[in-house]
Amino acid sequence: MTIVASLLPLVCFLLYPFIVDRLEARRPTLSALMSRQRHRWVANAVIRETPMDAILSGNLMSSVSFFASTTVLLILALFAVFGQLSALRSATEHLQPLLTQFDLEIHLMAVLAIFVVAFLAFTLSLRNFNHFCIMLGAVRHDGTATPQEISVIATLNTIGARNFNQGIRAYYFAMASLAWFASPWLAVATTIVIIGVLVYREFFSTSRQLIDSISTP
Repeated sequence: MTIVASLLPLVCFLLYPFIVDRLEARRPTLSALMSRQRHRWVANAVIRETPMDAILSGNLMSSVSFFASTTVLLILALFAVFGQLSALRSATEHLQPLLTQFDLEIHLMAVLAIFVVAFLAFTLSLRNFNHFCIMLGAVRHDGTATPQEISVIATLNTIGARNFNQGIRAYYFAMASLAWFASPWLAVATTIVIIGVLVYREFFSTSRQLIDSISTP
């Protein structure tokens, strides 16, 4: 049970996007609705000459850069913890007396894997947004942009957002991994709660309802 609870957050983190993609066919997620708004953004951006779009793009990339840098620090911190397993074992002994060093190693490797995937997602997101900025800057802003150009640029933005969301979800599931130090069953319960929170935000939140009320096909 200890090992299962260690790996459960990682497994759920990796499987979550695939499960949501299947559910999305029945009910659009918040991310899918926002994709339509991203298309509207690009469609409007190609017919105006203002610095607003550059500012918005810069804000997106700044947010991704911040999380990417923070994730690197967390990965380095986890590597440092591997050298202090005896101290970690002593600190958690009053919570779980039966934990072994092998249990701690497996758990830390699972947490490390979560943040490594998150870092890759953030850097890929940053690259997608960089491509988005280049394409948005290269397109004509005189109203002659083709629907295909608009679609491609908006899709780059959407892909960047999806990768960014994947990285953000890592922090949610890392909370379940943190609960593991108190109890394996608490880690399982926390994982289930986190999945419920994410599903609620994607499918039933007030933000989704508001955006859906003004979304265009």
